[in-house]
Amino acid sequence: MKRSIFSLMTVILCLLSISYSYAQKAADEAGFTSLFNGTNLEGWVGNKTSYLAQDGMIVIDPKGTGGGNLYTEKEYGDFILKFEFQLTPGGNNGLGIHAPLEGDAAYVGKEIQILDNTAEKYAELHEYQYHGSVYGVIPAKRGYLKPVGEWNEEEVIVQHPKIKVILNGTTILEGDYLEASKNGTLDGKDHPGLQRHMGHIGFLGHGDVVRFKNIRIKELK
Repeated sequence: MKRSIFSLMTVILCLLSISYSYAQKAADEAGFTSLFNGTNLEGWVGNKTSYLAQDGMIVIDPKGTGGGNLYTEKEYGDFILKFEFQLTPGGNNGLGIHAPLEGDAAYVGKEIQILDNTAEKYAELHEYQYHGSVYGVIPAKRGYLKPVGEWNEEEVIVQHPKIKVILNGTTILEGDYLEASKNGTLDGKDHPGLQRHMGHIGFLGHGDVVRFKNIRIKELK
């Protein structure tokens, strides 16, 4: 009898734990809006030839070209962006923020690197070119990507001019891009887009296959 009561209590505790987990997840997602409907690229503009809606993912398959860029139709200011991505060996892409639709988003907007840090061909990159970095401006910590082929979860929090990048639960970048560049950028180039506080969000192709899913955003007041 005691064993039966103990077993029942164990089951109840497990159910309560699962219920709490779902409730917490729902609370964490409150206020978020999906940027991708899972079936087509409605709400996006740019290269819809290299970027495809496929099996609930946005897949860039450049087929020997650079791949170009795919941007949200809407412009965003301060926000929390969550998404998952899957790299292929040597994969290279970028997350454009506060970007106009024309020009190199790394300079006329801001680019957060999406990169296979483990690829041998990238061994000699500058620190500000690795995954999660604000390209040319603020370097990110390395060592938190999952093995190539596995899905990574990323969260980007932007409150101009502050930015935070969380990769698989670890903060790999946190800083103020205007403060970081006040005496010049790390790459020594002009980045007028650092002044922008509004613009499109985009995926920036660099010739490699990369997959994205569960893309959602919460705008901050």
